[in-house]
Amino acid sequence: MLKEELSRYEEHITRIEVHLSDENGSKKGLNDKRCLLEARMEGRQPIAVTEMADTHELAVSGAIQKLKHSLERIMDRIKSH
Repeated sequence: MLKEELSRYEEHITRIEVHLSDENGSKKGLNDKRCLLEARMEGRQPIAVTEMADTHELAVSGAIQKLKHSLERIMDRIKSH
């Protein structure tokens, strides 16, 4: 999912870290799955986004969308300078 969704930015990203967790452990709960994505770009501070959802798949998908939005804003700023 990451490679497909972020391929547009692959020449600028040097590393992506993915951290998945279950905030409630073995207990059931709504939006208890957490995905933290941290992207490192050449010459820039790391970008970190977090998404909570009912499943890890939904949390990853939501975090990817947030990361794409952040990367788009950064790339727009770079292009405008």
